[in-house]
Amino acid sequence: MAGNTYGTLFKLMTFGESHGPAIGGILEGCPAGLTLNLEAIQGELERRKPGQSAIVTQRKEPDTVEFFSGIFDGKTTGTPIGFAIHNTNQKSKDYSHIKDSYRPSHADKTYDDKYGFRDYRGGGRSSARETASRVVAGAIAKQFLAPVQIRAYVSQVGSLILDKPYQELDLSKTESNPVRCPDPEMAGKMEAYIREVRKEGDTIGGVVSCVIRNVPKGLGEPVFDKLHAELGKAMLSINAVKGFEYGSGFAGVQMKGSEHNDSFSQDGTTKTNYSGGIQGGISNGEDIYFKVAFKPVATLIQSYETIDKEGNAVTVQGKGRHDPCVVPRAVPIVEAMAALVLADFRLRNEGAKL
Repeated sequence: MAGNTYGTLFKLMTFGESHGPAIGGILEGCPAGLTLNLEAIQGELERRKPGQSAIVTQRKEPDTVEFFSGIFDGKTTGTPIGFAIHNTNQKSKDYSHIKDSYRPSHADKTYDDKYGFRDYRGGGRSSARETASRVVAGAIAKQFLAPVQIRAYVSQVGSLILDKPYQELDLSKTESNPVRCPDPEMAGKMEAYIREVRKEGDTIGGVVSCVIRNVPKGLGEPVFDKLHAELGKAMLSINAVKGFEYGSGFAGVQMKGSEHNDSFSQDGTTKTNYSGGIQGGISNGEDIYFKVAFKPVATLIQSYETIDKEGNAVTVQGKGRHDPCVVPRAVPIVEAMAALVLADFRLRNEGAKL
């Protein structure tokens, strides 16, 4: 299986399956001498882990990261950073009912078609549990990038949309509620709706918005490796993501060029930021902001029609512990992938010395 590595210089390779002994990764290219706050890294995992509230999967995993290499006396050594997160609460029997059938809109059938074999327990390698390894690496990238600040939040659940510009939001309130929406009133509505959907045995999608501040100028390359192109690839590699837009995004098509152009001030900054902090594929020092759309979780806790390996029509009753809406737990994953992208481009610009 190819495609387990992301990055050019700041490079992450992940391993493991949802119901295997452990998941983990090897982070290569992190410069030597970076003092790491290991508690902050674990804190990022706490934001992503299952079982943290009533509106997410009730799988109970401590998600404690264990480092094996690349760190000595609290500092990076410049060698590959190896780490693992042990799986402790698998219930593989919850998936025995789909051993010979395919869940609609899952990777089950495409995986089987490609490899001729699949780990049906929670999706195996295609499970979103793999993203815990990305969060560890992203937490290290965040510390490498300081004072760059990456803040994501939930801006939509189903048809409930927080349409306030991010400049009008207090993003410090994002972690004050289980939905991770910085607007308390909208967060309450979103939480109530997710609970309602969950009672129905159904799921709902949503949007995670992300803002990156204090971005240095010059990150990104002007042709194939544009900064926004890499951010798009990184976000679209996250499970359940269906869309990515940055800056004015799709709404920008309704504007005329005279309205959309970001005019310069005399100090070189721009008076507006429809470009989303990226022009010509290169960061210009303004805030980078983007949105990531997540589909409704494909696993339903209700009966559904599907086919088995022989192509026969079958009815399956959904089982197991699943998120009714992924966006609350996706917030730290979006931040982590953004951090990995920026860290990689920083190394391309500056080399491997701090």
